[in-house]
Amino acid sequence: MTRINTNVSSLVAQNRLQSSNNDLQQSLTRLSTGLRINSGSDDPAGLLASEALRSEITGLTKSISNTQRASQIISTADSALGQVSNLLNDVRGLVVEAANSGALSKEEIAANQLQIDSSLEAINRIAQTTTFQGRKLLDGSQDFVSTIGSVSSVSDVSIDQANLGKTGQIDVEVVISSAAEKASATASDAGFSAAAQATSTTEASVNTFTIGDATNNVTIEGQFDSVVIEDGGGGATTAASITDGVLTITVDDAATVTGAAVATVLNGVTGVYAEETGTLADVDAAAAADATAIEGAGLAITAADAGGDYNNVSINYVAGTGATTTASYDDEQKSLTVTIGTGAGENSLATIAAAINSGTTEFDAEVADGSGSTPAAAKVTEYGEFTLDTDNLPAEASTGNTGGEVLNADLVFQLSGSDGAETFNFGAGTTKAQIAAAVNLVSDSTGVEADSTSGLEFTSTGFGSDALVDIDVISEGAGGTFKGSLDNTRSTGADIVATVNGVEANGSGNSLSINTSSLDLSLTVDDGSSTNFSFSITGGGATFQLGPDVTSTQQASLGIGSVSTGQLGGASGRLYELGSGQAKSLTNDVEGAAKVIDEVIGKVVGLRGRLGSFQSTTLESNLVSLNETKANLQEAESSIRDADFAQESANLTRAQILVQSGTNVLSLANQNPRNVLSLLG
Repeated sequence: MTRINTNVSSLVAQNRLQSSNNDLQQSLTRLSTGLRINSGSDDPAGLLASEALRSEITGLTKSISNTQRASQIISTADSALGQVSNLLNDVRGLVVEAANSGALSKEEIAANQLQIDSSLEAINRIAQTTTFQGRKLLDGSQDFVSTIGSVSSVSDVSIDQANLGKTGQIDVEVVISSAAEKASATASDAGFSAAAQATSTTEASVNTFTIGDATNNVTIEGQFDSVVIEDGGGGATTAASITDGVLTITVDDAATVTGAAVATVLNGVTGVYAEETGTLADVDAAAAADATAIEGAGLAITAADAGGDYNNVSINYVAGTGATTTASYDDEQKSLTVTIGTGAGENSLATIAAAINSGTTEFDAEVADGSGSTPAAAKVTEYGEFTLDTDNLPAEASTGNTGGEVLNADLVFQLSGSDGAETFNFGAGTTKAQIAAAVNLVSDSTGVEADSTSGLEFTSTGFGSDALVDIDVISEGAGGTFKGSLDNTRSTGADIVATVNGVEANGSGNSLSINTSSLDLSLTVDDGSSTNFSFSITGGGATFQLGPDVTSTQQASLGIGSVSTGQLGGASGRLYELGSGQAKSLTNDVEGAAKVIDEVIGKVVGLRGRLGSFQSTTLESNLVSLNETKANLQEAESSIRDADFAQESANLTRAQILVQSGTNVLSLANQNPRNVLSLLG
């Protein structure tokens, strides 16, 4: 069919040419932009996916920048802490040097103190001047804020990391199920002689007794311990003598022996003085056996309490200048001093006993009355006063080991603790208190101390599983009971057992720690404390955004405590106490200074280690992960949105050919209606 009003061929050619032009335009656009998707119409689903990926890539890019910035901050803090560590090591050297007081002069020690003061000032300066873009790092402003200060049983705390979440607060509950314990071993009382009341007896240096009645008698004074009156067996001679402290008077029962004769005989005995009062016509020796062995009196001094605490107490009698006899006890010197008064009768044993009883609470004293049968008529009628000779007072006496609680045999043992070992050698008769004193003298080098209150208890100075008490009995003499009385020869302590917010904590001595995704802290409670407590972390800390999304799970909060001298320290004290005039200066307490500086060095090293760990494990690993994730997302976004130049170049060539071909075809199609003219001619 031939038509001229509608050129179908031309219309078809136009449509195809339009389509080819569109394809050509699309190829030119993709090749010029490098993108496959330039508008939503190019690929709606692909556009949505690529835009989402682009958003994630932007967040990752900033996260990488944040991580790098955080790493730079940590590096700055670590560099400053390195200088603090150097200063602390210098201080420690000065403290150790100052402990050599036997070789250093006071001026040298003072010079060391000046150096320490300068180092402390430098540490405070570093704490205040270490900044990053105006933000101070080591003054405590980057530490967490908590209510732990109100918990009295906590001696030290370090909050290293905390995720405060949306509420901006973490409530912490610590439940201690088992307190830390020391290592211990005990030698029971069976390892020593039985406890008794320590005693000492002082014999009277002058005894006085009377033969006869109240009116007619012979009064006898002398230095003897006892008296014996015996029958002469019918002989008419009266005799008297002292042998081994026993005054023996021999009278004849069958003869009449006058008091004057007895006095004459007694006055002929050295150390005896006799005087007749009235007229004693007959000294009857009948039933002499009943009057024999009348022992002289002594002053018995007995400790009020049983036990070795009153062993080897010296008893001293001194002539005083006052009228009254007094007594006093020096607990440190273990010395009982009796001062004899100048008044009449003040040197009698009864008066001295009363003075001891009223002047001390540690001892009881009494006069031991003479023993023997009741004297018959005209025999010894009265054992009168028993006194001390003030011109020749007794020598120093001692309770010896009468209080018991001493070793029954020689003993050698090695005592080992967490800090070292020492070998001890004690002889038989050594008291529990003396052994305890020897052990305590070197407790700083063994880590073991002793107490003799009940048995002999050896305990470690520290708490926890590292604490040790090991007793190796090397030798013990025959009859010794020490080794057999030990309840154990090796013991270790126990660490604290606790939970923090329901999570089992790591225990070490009195310290516990926990490290979870939301909380990383360590704290130390008072020695042996089992008190539960709670506190809240209400803010603070240095928060770093490490992920592409602003959520608490993609943030890390790190606590950086103050390194000023007022804050650095632990259970032994604070660093500022090492300054001039402070409690632990070199002149006041060099040993305490050594303990403090060791704790402080540990704290700073721990802080550096924690920051280094955060930098290497958290920041650097996060940086690697973010870069890899970003690369993967960029690859995914590129595969969706970027143009394939090879394919688009082929499409361009094809579209160009089709446009040229379509143009030629359209030209031909437009000429077809002219053929109708040939029909009209």
